[in-house]
Amino acid sequence: MLRQFKIALIFLVIFMVIIGIIYPLFIAGIAQVFFRHQANGSLIETSGNSTGSELIGQPFSDPKYFWGRLSATESFPYNAAASSGSNYGPSNPALQVAVQARIDALKAADPTNNQPIPVDLVTFSASGLDPDISIAAADYQIPRVARSRGLTEAQVRKLVSKCTEGRQLGIFGEPRVNVLKLNLALDVLR
Repeated sequence: MLRQFKIALIFLVIFMVIIGIIYPLFIAGIAQVFFRHQANGSLIETSGNSTGSELIGQPFSDPKYFWGRLSATESFPYNAAASSGSNYGPSNPALQVAVQARIDALKAADPTNNQPIPVDLVTFSASGLDPDISIAAADYQIPRVARSRGLTEAQVRKLVSKCTEGRQLGIFGEPRVNVLKLNLALDVLR
């Protein structure tokens, strides 16, 4: 019995070292060599400072910026430590209140815009962290952003087109626009 306990303890220590130390260090090393940008959080750097991650949305409410999807994360919007959707069903009054509040905010920011509001601008993303919007959501906001910045709609549309990312691997998902990258490009354009 004592012999079996010693063997089990030896194997426990060996596997703890292999699985708990060697394997994670090996994988982290591979990630740093081959996928350095992604392994370090896909951070976007401007002027030597980290502005944000291209994988996590940020709240924008200033009319001169494009706005992303709504976030339902706990404590504050786009809280990466509390990723979650709202889990509101279509008949839930809380969803209807949140959607109406966003519609009101969009209309207040751009009262002359009579286009239909794209659904991704008024609904929550599944993770609460979505950094992208649809091309339709970007197109809807072009007049407001152009007017707020004193630019032509053609200038802003060209920038949106430049910041549009295609389908993943050419077949998965829909074309999309990363809101943070687009807003940073707008700040450079001025």
